[in-house]
Amino acid sequence: MTLAIIGGGSWGTALSIVLAPRFESLRLWVYESDLAARLRATRENDVYLPGLRVPERVEIATELGMALDGAQIVLCVIPSRHARGLYVRMLPHLEPAMIFASAAKGLEGGTLMRVSEVLAEVVRPRFAPRIAVLSGPTFAREVARGEPTALVVASADPETASRVQAAFSGPTFRLYTNSDPIGVEVGGALKNVIAIAAGVVQGLGLGSNTMAALITRGLAEITRLAVAMGGQPKTLAGLAGLGDLVLTCQGELSRNRRVGAGLARGQSLAEITGSTPMIAEGVESCAAAVALGAKFGVDLPIIQQMHAVLHQFKDPREAIRDLMERSLKGE
Repeated sequence: MTLAIIGGGSWGTALSIVLAPRFESLRLWVYESDLAARLRATRENDVYLPGLRVPERVEIATELGMALDGAQIVLCVIPSRHARGLYVRMLPHLEPAMIFASAAKGLEGGTLMRVSEVLAEVVRPRFAPRIAVLSGPTFAREVARGEPTALVVASADPETASRVQAAFSGPTFRLYTNSDPIGVEVGGALKNVIAIAAGVVQGLGLGSNTMAALITRGLAEITRLAVAMGGQPKTLAGLAGLGDLVLTCQGELSRNRRVGAGLARGQSLAEITGSTPMIAEGVESCAAAVALGAKFGVDLPIIQQMHAVLHQFKDPREAIRDLMERSLKGE
């Protein structure tokens, strides 16, 4: 079986490392031609995942047609802001027999679509694609090191989810199937926003009480919105909800948490995002989440305050005070 991984960032590279033994042929498409050349020569992604070796059997491609040719599964690991444009470029090379797995954790600005919805919209004029979404508590570096990891693969079609589960699962990489792609994708996108708030808590030197309250109430917000959009509450209590939220809020490798910590220290958003090639999806997902809350009539106080901090220059301390002084209510 042939797997094409579209996206050579940290997560795409880590997935190529852990999935290489599972496939007869695996191709990793990398956008940057200079990075691709170095990857071929050194077998190391020195920009996004330095210090970890990509197996020789992983073929590095810079042409989409070459990467996609003959692939039975196409695993898309790209930032949400680039998804639509890249799917349009991929379209001439896609076939109805392919299974598509999306591992992006974000929302499309403007349309407010989940990334799997964007893929479906682009591909449907040619054929109805079989799509699964992949999410859960996963730091790329730990996955690439072979540390035991559990995550979720969700699809409206049980057979599609089961096929991805069987193809991807291995000794250190365990997948659970799920029938709720809405809940899985909303959880994956919004946990990044709460993680920025967790970085603020860390950066202000606040303690475990504050962090625990943030995670718990953040999960309540994510669940309310996911259910309003058609997701299932139990999904958000699992790996793609609570599991991913805890990891991203408390893990030292969290990009989104680093953004919040920088804001708490007085750095500007431009300074923080300009200091690294890594993309913190929560920055852009925050605005989409606020818009979705308004669309579905869902109260999202933490996410709304983070939007004010990120995009309206609100002082993080003032945001925390406003959250604490909201009108009292039942849990």
